[in-house]
Amino acid sequence: MGTKLTLIYWKSEKFWLGKLLEYPEVMTQGETLEELEENIKDAYHLLVLDDIPEDHRTKTITL
Repeated sequence: MGTKLTLIYWKSEKFWLGKLLEYPEVMTQGETLEELEENIKDAYHLLVLDDIPEDHRTKTITL
């Protein structure tokens, strides 16, 4: 069973906009509600780094 999160969404003039209640920094848009849902899932997966392999490396950088 997957992670269940709450999508807050609304319609602007052109797009559907949405963000995750549990992770308000995750926000995206879509031309349809279906596209918005797919985009928010992708954004969430990028946030939690689900696609990083176990043998990954890290490096400290200075900004």
